[in-house]
Amino acid sequence: METWQRFMQGGLGMLALVGALLMAHYYAPPAAETSGLERQVHELSRQVEEMQREQSFSAAAVDEARESVAYIYGIYHVAGKAHFRARVAGTGFVVAAGLLATNRHVAQPWYGDREVTAALEPGETPVLEKLVAYFPGSPYPVALDPVVLAKHADLAVLRMEATAFTGKLRPLPLSAKPPRVGESVSVLAYPMGVTGMVAKSPAAVYERLSSHPDNADTAGELAALSLIRPSATFGHIGDVSGDKLIYDAPTARGGSGGPVLNLQGEVVGINSAYIDGFSGGTLGVTTGDLLPLIEIARGRSEQPVVAPR
Repeated sequence: METWQRFMQGGLGMLALVGALLMAHYYAPPAAETSGLERQVHELSRQVEEMQREQSFSAAAVDEARESVAYIYGIYHVAGKAHFRARVAGTGFVVAAGLLATNRHVAQPWYGDREVTAALEPGETPVLEKLVAYFPGSPYPVALDPVVLAKHADLAVLRMEATAFTGKLRPLPLSAKPPRVGESVSVLAYPMGVTGMVAKSPAAVYERLSSHPDNADTAGELAALSLIRPSATFGHIGDVSGDKLIYDAPTARGGSGGPVLNLQGEVVGINSAYIDGFSGGTLGVTTGDLLPLIEIARGRSEQPVVAPR
Protein backbone atom coordinates (compact mmCIF):
# COMPACT_ATOMS: atom_id res chain seq x y z
CA MET A 1 0.00 0.00 0.00
CA GLU A 2 2.79 2.40 0.91
CA THR A 3 4.58 1.51 -2.35
CA TRP A 4 1.42 2.34 -4.32
CA GLN A 5 1.06 5.72 -2.55
CA ARG A 6 4.66 6.62 -3.26
CA PHE A 7 4.13 5.62 -6.91
CA MET A 8 1.05 7.84 -7.20
CA GLN A 9 2.78 10.78 -5.52
CA GLY A 10 5.74 10.47 -7.85
CA GLY A 11 3.44 10.31 -10.87
CA LEU A 12 1.52 13.40 -9.80
CA GLY A 13 4.79 15.24 -9.20
CA MET A 14 5.97 14.38 -12.73
CA LEU A 15 2.69 15.57 -14.21
CA ALA A 16 2.95 18.88 -12.30
CA LEU A 17 6.52 19.40 -13.49
CA VAL A 18 5.58 18.68 -17.10
CA GLY A 19 2.63 21.07 -16.83
CA ALA A 20 4.83 23.83 -15.43
CA LEU A 21 7.35 23.36 -18.23
CA LEU A 22 4.61 23.46 -20.89
CA MET A 23 3.18 26.69 -19.40
CA ALA A 24 6.62 28.27 -19.25
CA HIS A 25 7.18 27.32 -22.87
CA TYR A 26 3.89 28.64 -24.23
CA TYR A 27 3.18 31.61 -21.91
CA ALA A 28 6.54 33.02 -20.82
CA PRO A 29 7.27 36.38 -22.50
CA PRO A 30 10.28 36.65 -24.77
CA ALA A 31 13.61 37.32 -23.14
CA ALA A 32 13.69 40.87 -24.52
CA GLU A 33 10.25 41.63 -23.10
CA THR A 34 11.23 40.19 -19.71
CA SER A 35 14.34 42.36 -19.70
CA GLY A 36 12.23 45.43 -20.49
CA LEU A 37 9.83 44.71 -17.63
CA GLU A 38 12.74 44.23 -15.24
CA ARG A 39 14.14 47.62 -16.27
CA GLN A 40 10.75 49.29 -15.68
CA VAL A 41 10.42 47.68 -12.24
CA HIS A 42 13.96 48.76 -11.38
CA GLU A 43 13.26 52.35 -12.51
CA LEU A 44 10.00 52.52 -10.54
CA SER A 45 11.78 51.20 -7.45
CA ARG A 46 14.49 53.82 -7.87
CA GLN A 47 11.89 56.60 -8.18
CA VAL A 48 10.05 55.42 -5.06
CA GLU A 49 13.30 55.33 -3.07
CA GLU A 50 14.19 58.83 -4.33
CA MET A 51 10.76 60.16 -3.33
CA GLN A 52 11.14 58.63 0.13
CA ARG A 53 14.57 60.21 0.57
CA GLU A 54 13.22 63.57 -0.66
CA GLN A 55 10.25 63.51 1.70
CA SER A 56 12.50 62.56 4.62
CA PHE A 57 14.87 65.42 3.80
CA SER A 58 11.90 67.77 3.54
CA ALA A 59 10.74 66.89 7.05
CA ALA A 60 14.22 67.54 8.46
CA ALA A 61 14.53 70.81 6.51
CA VAL A 62 11.15 72.08 7.74
CA ASP A 63 11.96 71.23 11.35
CA GLU A 64 15.34 72.95 11.12
CA ALA A 65 13.80 76.05 9.51
CA ARG A 66 11.43 76.56 12.45
CA GLU A 67 14.26 77.98 14.57
CA SER A 68 14.49 80.98 12.22
CA VAL A 69 10.76 81.77 12.19
CA ALA A 70 9.54 84.36 14.70
CA TYR A 71 6.20 85.41 16.14
CA ILE A 72 5.78 89.18 15.66
CA TYR A 73 3.73 91.31 18.04
CA GLY A 74 3.11 95.03 17.75
CA ILE A 75 0.99 97.96 18.92
CA TYR A 76 0.11 101.14 17.03
CA HIS A 77 -2.11 104.18 17.50
CA VAL A 78 -3.27 107.16 15.49
CA ALA A 79 -1.69 110.44 16.57
CA GLY A 80 -4.39 112.88 17.58
CA LYS A 81 -6.83 110.10 18.51
CA ALA A 82 -6.01 108.87 21.97
CA HIS A 83 -8.86 106.38 21.86
CA PHE A 84 -7.58 104.63 18.71
CA ARG A 85 -5.02 102.00 19.68
CA ALA A 86 -4.66 98.53 18.15
CA ARG A 87 -2.33 95.56 18.14
CA VAL A 88 -0.99 93.37 15.37
CA ALA A 89 0.29 89.79 15.27
CA GLY A 90 2.14 88.05 12.48
CA THR A 91 5.11 85.96 11.45
CA GLY A 92 8.57 86.76 10.17
CA PHE A 93 11.69 84.83 9.18
CA VAL A 94 15.42 85.53 9.05
CA VAL A 95 16.68 86.36 5.54
CA ALA A 96 20.14 87.76 6.31
CA ALA A 97 22.32 88.66 9.27
CA GLY A 98 20.21 90.97 11.45
CA LEU A 99 17.31 91.10 8.98
CA LEU A 100 13.79 89.67 9.15
CA ALA A 101 11.24 89.46 6.31
CA THR A 102 7.48 89.71 6.74
CA ASN A 103 4.42 91.32 5.13
CA ARG A 104 4.15 95.08 4.91
CA HIS A 105 0.76 94.89 6.65
CA VAL A 106 2.56 93.36 9.66
CA ALA A 107 5.38 95.95 9.70
CA GLN A 108 2.86 98.74 9.00
CA PRO A 109 -0.43 97.42 10.42
CA TRP A 110 -2.50 100.20 8.84
CA TYR A 111 -1.19 99.37 5.33
CA GLY A 112 -4.13 98.34 3.15
CA ASP A 113 -6.60 98.78 6.02
CA ARG A 114 -9.45 100.78 4.50
CA GLU A 115 -11.19 101.31 7.82
CA VAL A 116 -8.13 102.94 9.37
CA THR A 117 -7.50 105.03 6.25
CA ALA A 118 -11.11 106.20 6.17
CA ALA A 119 -10.97 107.15 9.87
CA LEU A 120 -7.90 109.34 9.42
CA GLU A 121 -8.49 113.08 9.41
CA PRO A 122 -6.13 115.73 8.04
CA GLY A 123 -3.00 115.88 10.18
CA GLU A 124 -3.51 112.44 11.75
CA THR A 125 -0.83 109.82 11.29
CA PRO A 126 -0.59 106.19 12.41
CA VAL A 127 2.32 105.62 14.80
CA LEU A 128 3.98 102.28 15.49
CA GLU A 129 4.57 102.13 19.25
CA LYS A 130 6.08 98.69 19.55
CA LEU A 131 7.18 95.86 17.29
CA VAL A 132 8.97 92.81 18.70
CA ALA A 133 9.76 89.24 17.67
CA TYR A 134 9.70 86.10 19.80
CA PHE A 135 11.90 83.27 18.54
CA PRO A 136 11.84 79.58 19.47
CA GLY A 137 14.46 78.87 22.10
CA SER A 138 14.64 82.38 23.56
CA PRO A 139 12.69 83.75 26.55
CA TYR A 140 13.29 87.36 25.51
CA PRO A 141 11.60 89.49 22.82
CA VAL A 142 13.74 91.02 20.09
CA ALA A 143 13.07 94.67 19.15
CA LEU A 144 12.32 95.27 15.46
CA ASP A 145 12.59 98.34 13.23
CA PRO A 146 11.09 98.51 9.73
CA VAL A 147 13.87 99.26 7.24
CA VAL A 148 12.46 98.72 3.76
CA LEU A 149 8.83 98.56 2.66
CA ALA A 150 7.75 97.36 -0.79
CA LYS A 151 5.81 99.95 -2.77
CA HIS A 152 3.36 97.51 -4.37
CA ALA A 153 3.95 94.01 -2.99
CA ASP A 154 2.90 93.15 0.57
CA LEU A 155 6.50 92.79 1.75
CA ALA A 156 8.80 94.39 4.28
CA VAL A 157 12.28 93.86 5.71
CA LEU A 158 12.90 94.63 9.39
CA ARG A 159 16.13 95.09 11.30
CA MET A 160 16.47 93.00 14.45
CA GLU A 161 18.04 94.19 17.67
CA ALA A 162 21.66 92.99 17.74
CA THR A 163 22.12 90.44 20.52
CA ALA A 164 24.18 87.31 21.06
CA PHE A 165 21.06 85.29 20.27
CA THR A 166 20.10 87.05 17.02
CA GLY A 167 23.69 86.82 15.86
CA LYS A 168 23.40 83.02 15.81
CA LEU A 169 20.15 82.83 13.86
CA ARG A 170 20.39 81.07 10.50
CA PRO A 171 18.97 82.89 7.46
CA LEU A 172 16.59 80.73 5.43
CA PRO A 173 17.76 80.11 1.86
CA LEU A 174 15.70 81.67 -0.92
CA SER A 175 14.95 79.47 -3.93
CA ALA A 176 16.72 80.45 -7.14
CA LYS A 177 13.98 78.76 -9.23
CA PRO A 178 10.43 80.07 -9.60
CA PRO A 179 7.77 77.81 -8.04
CA ARG A 180 5.69 75.55 -10.29
CA VAL A 181 2.04 74.55 -10.22
CA GLY A 182 1.65 71.20 -8.43
CA GLU A 183 4.83 71.65 -6.39
CA SER A 184 4.63 70.52 -2.76
CA VAL A 185 5.03 73.31 -0.21
CA SER A 186 4.90 73.84 3.53
CA VAL A 187 4.09 77.02 5.44
CA LEU A 188 5.70 77.86 8.77
CA ALA A 189 3.70 80.41 10.74
CA TYR A 190 1.85 81.31 13.94
CA PRO A 191 -1.83 80.95 12.96
CA MET A 192 -4.12 82.54 15.57
CA GLY A 193 -1.05 84.03 17.28
CA VAL A 194 -0.89 83.63 21.05
CA THR A 195 -4.31 81.94 21.10
CA GLY A 196 -3.04 79.21 18.78
CA MET A 197 0.14 78.63 20.78
CA VAL A 198 -1.79 78.42 24.05
CA ALA A 199 -4.23 75.94 22.46
CA LYS A 200 -1.43 73.53 21.56
CA SER A 201 0.45 73.90 24.86
CA PRO A 202 0.56 71.12 27.51
CA ALA A 203 -2.66 70.66 29.49
CA ALA A 204 -1.38 72.30 32.69
CA VAL A 205 -0.18 75.39 30.79
CA TYR A 206 -3.38 75.55 28.76
CA GLU A 207 -5.54 75.54 31.90
CA ARG A 208 -3.52 78.43 33.33
CA LEU A 209 -3.22 80.59 30.20
CA SER A 210 -6.41 79.85 28.27
CA SER A 211 -8.24 82.73 29.97
CA HIS A 212 -5.35 85.19 29.51
CA PRO A 213 -5.63 87.92 26.85
CA ASP A 214 -3.83 87.70 23.51
CA ASN A 215 -1.10 90.17 24.36
CA ALA A 216 2.64 90.59 24.95
CA ASP A 217 2.43 89.40 28.56
CA THR A 218 0.98 86.03 27.53
CA ALA A 219 3.53 85.77 24.71
CA GLY A 220 6.26 86.42 27.27
CA GLU A 221 4.98 83.60 29.48
CA LEU A 222 4.97 81.22 26.52
CA ALA A 223 8.51 82.29 25.64
CA ALA A 224 9.69 81.69 29.20
CA LEU A 225 8.30 78.15 28.95
CA SER A 226 9.95 77.54 25.54
CA LEU A 227 6.51 77.24 23.92
CA ILE A 228 7.05 79.74 21.11
CA ARG A 229 7.01 77.33 18.17
CA PRO A 230 5.59 77.90 14.67
CA SER A 231 3.16 75.40 13.21
CA ALA A 232 3.83 73.69 9.88
CA THR A 233 1.05 73.11 7.36
CA PHE A 234 1.45 71.35 4.02
CA GLY A 235 -0.11 71.53 0.57
CA HIS A 236 0.50 72.13 -3.12
CA ILE A 237 0.75 75.19 -5.34
CA GLY A 238 -2.50 75.58 -7.25
CA ASP A 239 -1.50 78.56 -9.38
CA VAL A 240 1.21 81.16 -9.96
CA SER A 241 -0.03 84.55 -11.15
CA GLY A 242 2.68 87.15 -11.60
CA ASP A 243 4.12 87.77 -8.14
CA LYS A 244 1.32 85.84 -6.40
CA LEU A 245 1.22 82.21 -5.27
CA ILE A 246 -2.01 80.32 -4.61
CA TYR A 247 -1.76 77.11 -2.56
CA ASP A 248 -3.85 74.91 -0.28
CA ALA A 249 -1.62 74.81 2.82
CA PRO A 250 -4.06 76.20 5.42
CA THR A 251 -3.38 79.29 7.50
CA ALA A 252 -5.21 81.84 9.66
CA ARG A 253 -4.83 85.25 11.24
CA GLY A 254 -1.27 85.51 12.60
CA GLY A 255 0.17 83.48 9.73
CA SER A 256 0.95 86.56 7.64
CA GLY A 257 4.65 86.80 6.82
CA GLY A 258 5.48 83.13 7.24
CA PRO A 259 7.88 81.45 4.79
CA VAL A 260 6.49 79.12 2.11
CA LEU A 261 9.06 76.34 1.68
CA ASN A 262 9.65 73.85 -1.13
CA LEU A 263 10.75 70.26 -0.57
CA GLN A 264 14.38 71.35 -0.28
CA GLY A 265 13.58 73.76 2.56
CA GLU A 266 14.06 76.85 0.35
CA VAL A 267 11.72 79.82 0.56
CA VAL A 268 9.59 80.18 -2.59
CA GLY A 269 7.11 82.67 -1.17
CA ILE A 270 5.89 84.72 1.78
CA ASN A 271 2.47 83.85 3.18
CA SER A 272 0.19 86.90 3.03
CA ALA A 273 -3.56 86.17 3.07
CA TYR A 274 -6.32 83.64 2.56
CA ILE A 275 -9.69 83.57 0.83
CA ASP A 276 -12.60 82.87 3.17
CA GLY A 277 -14.68 79.88 2.12
CA PHE A 278 -12.07 78.40 -0.23
CA SER A 279 -9.75 75.79 1.27
CA GLY A 280 -7.33 76.05 -1.66
CA GLY A 281 -7.17 79.83 -1.55
CA THR A 282 -4.14 80.66 0.57
CA LEU A 283 -2.16 83.51 -0.97
CA GLY A 284 1.53 84.32 -0.90
CA VAL A 285 4.05 86.64 -2.56
CA THR A 286 6.92 85.16 -4.56
CA THR A 287 10.47 85.77 -3.37
CA GLY A 288 11.38 87.65 -6.55
CA ASP A 289 10.30 90.97 -5.05
CA LEU A 290 11.99 90.21 -1.72
CA LEU A 291 15.56 90.01 -3.01
CA PRO A 292 15.93 93.73 -3.94
CA LEU A 293 14.44 94.72 -0.56
CA ILE A 294 17.10 92.70 1.24
CA GLU A 295 19.86 94.37 -0.77
CA ILE A 296 18.50 97.83 0.06
CA ALA A 297 18.12 96.90 3.75
CA ARG A 298 21.74 95.78 3.98
CA GLY A 299 22.90 99.28 3.12
CA ARG A 300 20.55 101.28 5.36
CA SER A 301 20.57 102.17 9.03
CA GLU A 302 18.28 105.22 9.23
CA GLN A 303 14.53 105.72 8.80
CA PRO A 304 12.50 103.15 6.81
CA VAL A 305 12.29 103.67 3.08
CA VAL A 306 9.67 102.59 0.54
CA ALA A 307 11.35 100.65 -2.25
CA PRO A 308 10.76 101.98 -5.78
CA ARG A 309 8.95 98.79 -6.85
